[in-house]
Amino acid sequence: MNEDFKKLIEEAKKIAIKKKLSEYASCGHVGCALMTAKGNIYTGICLDLNCGLGKCAEYAAIAEMIKHDESEIKRIVSYSAKGVIYAPCGSCRELIRMVDDKNLETEVMVREDKVCKLKELLPEMYITKQ
Repeated sequence: MNEDFKKLIEEAKKIAIKKKLSEYASCGHVGCALMTAKGNIYTGICLDLNCGLGKCAEYAAIAEMIKHDESEIKRIVSYSAKGVIYAPCGSCRELIRMVDDKNLETEVMVREDKVCKLKELLPEMYITKQ
């Protein structure tokens, strides 16, 4: 495992702490850390609501990155409070792809021992440019 991913896992571990917010909501059982092409690291936690609304940790980290006027993701990892690496859901994979065309080359840690490029995780993606 390369040093960038080790650092990202450590950052995600720091924030992957499940917290009850109310009778209807919890957060933090998944933490995400990403590294941009500029070398900056952004993090986010999940938000789970009983009504079905909520956001993934990847979404929160990407929103934080965009807030800082960046969009190209070099590497990304999500870590659960249970101590497991989680691959991004399909919706988050699409979000990573949509915010920057270069993100098809993003390295995504899907397991502790496996990293894939985003384009490998979206093999049948639709093409918007001809």
